[in-house]
Amino acid sequence: MVKKTTTFISTVILSFTGVLLGYVLSQLILGYMQLNLVTSLGTFSLIVIFGTIYYLLFWEMKQGKSLKLQQERGIEREKPMRDSHYRTRLIEMLDGDVEEAERRFNQVKQEYDPDMPENFYWEKALSHFKREQAGWD
Repeated sequence: MVKKTTTFISTVILSFTGVLLGYVLSQLILGYMQLNLVTSLGTFSLIVIFGTIYYLLFWEMKQGKSLKLQQERGIEREKPMRDSHYRTRLIEMLDGDVEEAERRFNQVKQEYDPDMPENFYWEKALSHFKREQAGWD
């Protein structure tokens, strides 16, 4: 709601500034206004205001789109990856013993934060197995 209000207000200010800038420039070009310090500073300030609001408005729109894309990608990443590289590698190292791999996976899942992605647990299970093989445990 706040973002829509901000966008609306920015659009109104941008439109008003654009019309005012167009009017001042047309009056200067047609010769109805004389170019002096006041008119040149006023025109310059209108250009700066117009440019700044234009930039901020479209930057905000761009940020909103990229945020939506990041959220959508985040949702896709949270989907379980049953055939992860680590799972396959662990099963290979266990000579195809899927039950043992699942047991190690569940054991690691109980040790760590339960909200982590599945790939994390498979990686930890694989690293625990490698340490056992190397004799570090």
